[in-house]
Amino acid sequence: MTESTPLLAMRGICKSFGAVRANHDVDLTLHRGNVLGLLGENGAGKTTLMNVLFGAYSADVGTIEIEGKPATIHNSADAIAFGVGMVHQHFHLVPRHSVIENVMVGQKGRHGLLDRAAATARLAEIGREYGLELDPNILVDDLTIGEQQRLEIIKALFRGARILILDEPTAVLTPQETEGLFRAVRALAEKNMGVIFISHKLHEVREITNRVMIMRHGVVSATLDNSPDLTNRQLGELMCGHELTPPLKPPSERGRVLLRLESIRAGGTEDRPVLKDISLDVHAGEIVGVAGVSGNGQRELADVISGVLRLHGGRIEVDGHPIDRLSVREVTRRGIGRVPEDRMGIGLVTTLPLSDSMILPRVGGAPFSRFGILNRAAIRKFVADQIERFSIKTAGVDVRTGTLSGGNLQKVLLARELAWDPLVLLAAQPTRGIDVGATEFVHRQFLDLRARGHGLLVISEDLEELFTLSDRIAVIYEGQIMAVLPIAEATVRGVGLLMAGDREAA
Repeated sequence: MTESTPLLAMRGICKSFGAVRANHDVDLTLHRGNVLGLLGENGAGKTTLMNVLFGAYSADVGTIEIEGKPATIHNSADAIAFGVGMVHQHFHLVPRHSVIENVMVGQKGRHGLLDRAAATARLAEIGREYGLELDPNILVDDLTIGEQQRLEIIKALFRGARILILDEPTAVLTPQETEGLFRAVRALAEKNMGVIFISHKLHEVREITNRVMIMRHGVVSATLDNSPDLTNRQLGELMCGHELTPPLKPPSERGRVLLRLESIRAGGTEDRPVLKDISLDVHAGEIVGVAGVSGNGQRELADVISGVLRLHGGRIEVDGHPIDRLSVREVTRRGIGRVPEDRMGIGLVTTLPLSDSMILPRVGGAPFSRFGILNRAAIRKFVADQIERFSIKTAGVDVRTGTLSGGNLQKVLLARELAWDPLVLLAAQPTRGIDVGATEFVHRQFLDLRARGHGLLVISEDLEELFTLSDRIAVIYEGQIMAVLPIAEATVRGVGLLMAGDREAA
């Protein structure tokens, strides 16, 4: 094996699912010490390609070589044996077990016994070598999100990974945790490992990678060296195949209060609520962003506003009228539109036809039904109109909802809510996991609502998104609002510190 032999070479990879061509003649090369950015719109084929590498799928055609030798990978165990590790966006950890127990899961012991002392020593060695220190005895439940991700990387290294796939690794991290992750990635590269970094955050791709490979419609559309001259716009246009024009946020006149939360207590138990005395207003013509690390009460906040979760105490008003004792349907009628963070689980029913998914919240009334009888013609016309208005890519109104890409599913949710012109739109993680083109579309819709005098509460773990959209940013930590900052006074560092609970340093 020569010095020029790549660490990983995937050649001529083809993978189809029925008539859908997910990968066609894809080549990917990764050298030792390199961080390769893998970019593409939703449905471009990135995930399929990585699933082929990690053994979730078998390629229809093509070869994989690792360190110059053929690698036949049928499953994840084969991938791990060849030195391939993958850190998924959603972690695969056992919350009630300790760090060391999670590291040792699935390992073979000598004579049927696991060597905890040796595993602890190896854990400490990995910590020193890569800056990934963790207390071996702490429970996963007690780790921060950033520490849990660190543990996933440690697990891969413990199993001998030389090639590490990071799938949307910063989606749920604070800016400070992202800095820590990047230090670890650079340390891995310095030790001659190879890293594949998948992300929709273009500024992070430019910061951490050596090379960038861009996929579009299942094929490689560009492979280029990273350089100081490379811009987010260039990368975005290579991904989408057309020029991007990010929406501008013009000044807006703030009007009356449309949504008011007064001393909200909800979730958990009455004695130990998840949300603790939250007070927050959203005015007409403004976007209020809610920043926080996942699990600090954001889901409960969205649920209590939309009527899913009952209050332990406090008051919620929409345009001066109390809604805290109303049902979900009544809250919707009072003018609250909701785009939930879990579009596949809560927002839409993936097994239903698109025509049914898009009218579910209003299926019980006009124009979609009368006296319990569905008006199929009205339903099909409504859905067809929304598909055209929002440029939703689909074969028609009758396709199964789950066959749409993430970006198109998000458009479906937006179309469904905006069709009824809500006074207040509540959007949670509205662009998580969707590409730059779909993100730009979503942001345009939000800014158009704002310009027309509506109020928006946008809950997001993506600070770039919040700083782009928001007029004010509220930071939530352990169920409490740490601060509400006008956008002119907010900084990424300050918001990041507040997200970590450090009010004094912020």
